[in-house]
Amino acid sequence: MDPVTLQQALDDIFDHALLHHGFVGYMRDYQLVIRTTADPRTGIAPTTLRYLFRHCVQATCTTTVPAATWRTSLDDRLITYETGVDLDGYVWGVSWQMLYPGATLITDSPSARTWAAAVGIDFHEVRIETNAHDLTLIFSDLHIEELPTESQRPEHRFPLQ
Repeated sequence: MDPVTLQQALDDIFDHALLHHGFVGYMRDYQLVIRTTADPRTGIAPTTLRYLFRHCVQATCTTTVPAATWRTSLDDRLITYETGVDLDGYVWGVSWQMLYPGATLITDSPSARTWAAAVGIDFHEVRIETNAHDLTLIFSDLHIEELPTESQRPEHRFPLQ
């Protein structure tokens, strides 16, 4: 995938909802499941997309939630929306993260170059920042597909429904 197309695909998910991220079952590829929405007045229906980062040789995930917020967010009632919504702390139970400030292609990545030389195919590095996690992925290709609406689990709580 060329860098311009890759950056455009990353720009397309800016400020949307990240529902899930992690390695898929066979543990080679890394996925983001994203819910895209538009202002309801536009008539554009929400969609659920799967961004599959193929041949992912590195996935680093760190929290962006500050320590002071973590300190007030340890209560297990916060992992369920219904029991956590009225408590102080980060409500983990909303079951989504805002893709903000968003995703960036790291151009001229030394790690991607090292993997490309070792494996013999192109690799890319991206940084994906959300309001709860900071992800760095090194991978060879990106496949994007629309998922059936059933993949939108009912426990996700969105500001606009």
